[in-house]
Amino acid sequence: MSQNPTIFAQRRFVSPDGLSLFARDYPAADGPAKLPVIAIHGLTRNSADFEAIAPLIAQSGRRVLAIDVRGRGLSDRAPDPMTYSPDVYARDVVALMEQAGIARAVFMGTSMGGLITMALTAIKPRMVAAAILNDIGPEVSAEGLTRIAAYSGQPVETPTWADAAAYARRINEVAFPQNTDADWEAFARRVFRDGTEGSPVLDYDPDIAVPIRAAGAKALVPNLWPWFRRLARNRPVLLVRGGTSDLLSADIVAKMKKAAPNMDYAEVPGIGHAPMLDEAEAKAAIFEFLAGVA
Repeated sequence: MSQNPTIFAQRRFVSPDGLSLFARDYPAADGPAKLPVIAIHGLTRNSADFEAIAPLIAQSGRRVLAIDVRGRGLSDRAPDPMTYSPDVYARDVVALMEQAGIARAVFMGTSMGGLITMALTAIKPRMVAAAILNDIGPEVSAEGLTRIAAYSGQPVETPTWADAAAYARRINEVAFPQNTDADWEAFARRVFRDGTEGSPVLDYDPDIAVPIRAAGAKALVPNLWPWFRRLARNRPVLLVRGGTSDLLSADIVAKMKKAAPNMDYAEVPGIGHAPMLDEAEAKAAIFEFLAGVA
C-alpha cells in the first residue's frame, strides 16, 4: 500500500452538539475550480484510510476533506454513545460543510461512510453532487455484518506494535490476502495510536458498538433502499466493490444496478471488504468518474 508525503492541513470543526471534530484538509492543485471531495471512512477506521488516494485526487485539482467521524481518530469521543449513528454523523458532515463554506461536494464513502452519504442525501440532498460508494449498498450481507460486529468495540491486548500488526492481520487478512508484513505494519499505524502507557490502542471509542448492540439482530441487515434510490436519482454514482467482499454480495450489486441503471461500477479482484481505493482498478474508475463531474 503506497504512502504519499503530501501535506494536509489539520482542520477542526464543531458538531451541532458541541464536539470538536477533525478532518484532514488536502488543498487542490492549481487549475480550474472543481467541486471538492469529502471522504468518509468505515465503522472502526479513520481519515488515514484515504492517505493514498486523497493526495492523488488533490493533485488532480480537487480539494479533499477526509473526516475523522466522531469517536474516531482525532475527533472527540461522544458522551452519549447513542449518538454514534448515521443520521448524527450526517449532521456532523453538514456542520463541517457549513463551517468550511462548502455548498456542494462529491462524497466518497467507505462502508459506513457510504451509509452516511445516503443519510446526508436524505436530509440535505442539494449538498451531494455525486457519490462514490466503496463496498456498501442499501442492503448488506448478514455474514459480513456479523463478522464486523464480532470484533467492533471488543477489548484488544496489544503491548507492542508487532502485536498491533498481528491483530490487524488477523482481523483483515480475509480481505487483503496479498498483504506483506510491511503492509500489515502500515495498516496497524492507521488503525492504532500510542496509548497513555506506551502500548498501541485502537484509535476509536469502543462505545461506537453500543447502538449496534442495542438494536440487536434487526440492525444487522438494514433496509436503506429509499435512501439509495434518492441518492442515485439524477445524480452520478460510482459503486466500487471488492471482488471477494462478504458485505456487498454480487446479488445485492445486481439489485443496485437494476434500481440505478446509470450507476457506474468497478470491481477490485482478489480484495474483500473494503478496497483501500489505491488499487489500480479502483483508481482508474474513480478518476474516470471524477472527470465527468464538474
